[in-house]
Amino acid sequence: MTQLRPDQLARQLSSGLSPVYFIHGDETLLINECADAVRAAARHLGYSERRVFSVDSAFDWNSLSAASNSLSLFSERRILELRLPTGKPGREGGRAICEYAQRPPEDTVLLVISAKLETAARKSKWVKALNTVGVSVPVWPVEATQLPAWIDKRMRAHKMRASADALQLIADRVEGNLLAAAQEIEKLYLLHGPGPLELETVAELVADSARYDIFVLVDAALGGDAVYAQRVLAGLRGEGVEPVLVLWALAREIRSLASMARAINGGQPLGRVLAERRVWEKRKPLISGALKRTRGNQGWCLLQRCALIDRMLKGRAPGSAWDELLQLTWRLAGVSVLPVSA
Repeated sequence: MTQLRPDQLARQLSSGLSPVYFIHGDETLLINECADAVRAAARHLGYSERRVFSVDSAFDWNSLSAASNSLSLFSERRILELRLPTGKPGREGGRAICEYAQRPPEDTVLLVISAKLETAARKSKWVKALNTVGVSVPVWPVEATQLPAWIDKRMRAHKMRASADALQLIADRVEGNLLAAAQEIEKLYLLHGPGPLELETVAELVADSARYDIFVLVDAALGGDAVYAQRVLAGLRGEGVEPVLVLWALAREIRSLASMARAINGGQPLGRVLAERRVWEKRKPLISGALKRTRGNQGWCLLQRCALIDRMLKGRAPGSAWDELLQLTWRLAGVSVLPVSA
């Protein structure tokens, strides 16, 4: 058995792939990043075929057995991705996982992504079977006392260095939410770029965000108040806010909504989806309302519009980025409009 911390996974992947990777916990950001690292390493080594199995009450475990026993299309290396949103595969699922672990097929990597395991589950046969044949990556919450160091390490990856006071300020603001911390670092990088960051600089940039009401814009759109959102957007433009920062704030929320909408469409209850994404209590009504308007592939259509605006900002597509940001804001608010730009 190999059990690793999330920050140890990259080194293991660089030395070769295990037949099984078992990632489990309740920190969505770290779980997704670990899973992305496994996928990237596998693709680099020629694992070009990927099949995803999302387990729900109607899941047919024979499909996993059939996939493991069948030859890969065109004899290519492949990834089988098994998602356990509840961390409980049930008796049939536990038996299927044990059978797979006893005879893992060649040229195949099984990536199991699970919610946090209860105490009884950690002692179950299927968990022991996965741990015996592969790599286990339990993802634990980052303690409040460890959060400044976690933020510091992530900022250094962006070639930013912050003072201890600045790190603590960011940690206090995100209240232990790792996803919010990562987004805050991304925002600071967009505003400041690489280099040293003192407390005064961080406080000033945070204050600017509040003054420019970028997040007020996002909340107005999520709340379906298109008129007010348009007024805030006009104020941002008049105050000289960079459109790339507005796009960042909107795209961040849209990516999250699209992911949650997909989970709900797949049968997961709204409450569980909000809990897994660690949505703050005061924002749950806004997010719930926006999810009711985000049906089918609408979230992904909004992301495509974000990509178009990004190309405009980089000079790779014609049109007005501000006009498209208005269209994007309206669509997020649930208002159907015709595109202004091609």
